[in-house]
Amino acid sequence: MISYAIDVLLVATFVIGITAIIGVFLNTIGEKVFGRKDRSKFVDKSAEMQAGWKRVGGKGIYRKKTY
Repeated sequence: MISYAIDVLLVATFVIGITAIIGVFLNTIGEKVFGRKDRSKFVDKSAEMQAGWKRVGGKGIYRKKTY
């Protein structure tokens, strides 16, 4: 019974993991192929909203670089 539970857990993990990875890949491909000029719409809007904000959080060595 324990081996059955381990098998179900492994299969569930693989299915969820593969689905998540495929979703990320397809989203990236969709943005590159079908995005055209709207590719960075949300990043640009976020940068526009944060234009006058004070920088906090240290030297920024761990900040995510976008586009």
